[in-house]
Amino acid sequence: MSSNDAGQRSQKFSMPEYNSTSQFPVHFLLLGIPGLELSYLYIAFVFTLVYMISILGNFTLLFIIRSDRTLHEPMYIFLFMLSVIDLALSNSTTPKMLGILWFNSQEIYSEACLTQMFFLHSFAIMESALLLAMAFDRYVAICHPLRYNSILTTLLITTIGLLAISRAVALMAPLPFLIKRLPFCSANVIHHSYCEHMAVVKLACADTTFNNIYGIVVALFIVGLDLMFIISSYILIVRAVFQLASKEARIKALSTCASHICAILSFYIPVVLSSVVHRFGKDVPVHIHILLANVYLMLPPLINPIVYGVKTKQIRNKIRSVFKVQLICSSSPCCSFSTTGTNWNQKRL
Repeated sequence: MSSNDAGQRSQKFSMPEYNSTSQFPVHFLLLGIPGLELSYLYIAFVFTLVYMISILGNFTLLFIIRSDRTLHEPMYIFLFMLSVIDLALSNSTTPKMLGILWFNSQEIYSEACLTQMFFLHSFAIMESALLLAMAFDRYVAICHPLRYNSILTTLLITTIGLLAISRAVALMAPLPFLIKRLPFCSANVIHHSYCEHMAVVKLACADTTFNNIYGIVVALFIVGLDLMFIISSYILIVRAVFQLASKEARIKALSTCASHICAILSFYIPVVLSSVVHRFGKDVPVHIHILLANVYLMLPPLINPIVYGVKTKQIRNKIRSVFKVQLICSSSPCCSFSTTGTNWNQKRL
């Protein structure tokens, strides 16, 4: 798609229809990644590949954890929740993003835009909460190993999951109403690839101070508070690890945290970097802002299943056993298999 086509599309939808009861547009126009229109096919190919790997990886994790009873432990239950959130986060934005890049499908109804905004920010907040819960899990496992099962009970895990959902919904529920109260005059062109909160707020032709403050406070509350508790957990973990007698024990204890640390870095680094560039990078091209925002949403669902699949011995062994049985059965048309827990049975007909 050429830049002239993008300009014509923008002009076509620069005078939007409005609801009769308010000055809120009936639809918005998502431009995608302004400035990179000539590279849309290449970007679409990369994003599609990332999306497919993310879906396959997270579904594989869900299947393995669900089918193997030996993995029904707190650490893997939290990982199961994280994979569900990653799938939801990917599917809240990526299909529409790919529609823009592949088919120039830029229109989105205002209700769909607000719904997308609510869900993508809610799932991002839930992911932050799950990463904090997993840090607590690692803290208990290393610092209080004898009390691990008595502390991380099914009731506590369920409560943590419900609190993560409740916090996200409570913080994001006001967003659609705060935006709907704003007049948008003749602006409905969003310079972004999805309905990000601040990208939509910038279109309003009224004072948006409250919306800006609310967005900043929520971001600082989530990123700042969760990250502070995660760092505190790891300070206690490192102190406990270095009190162990042998070097092998220290390495083994720290290795159990490697996957979680990678998950933390893949989530928080793009968030912090995107926020810093957005607030202070006034001379940074707009497509850099948007690409960072896309990385922030697409990287964790891609990295998490890969890292946990490679670094976690139980999951790695389970994946190997699955592929081994599939290879054996694919070479023999008379082979069937069934699973019960971790036992794989082959039968010749």
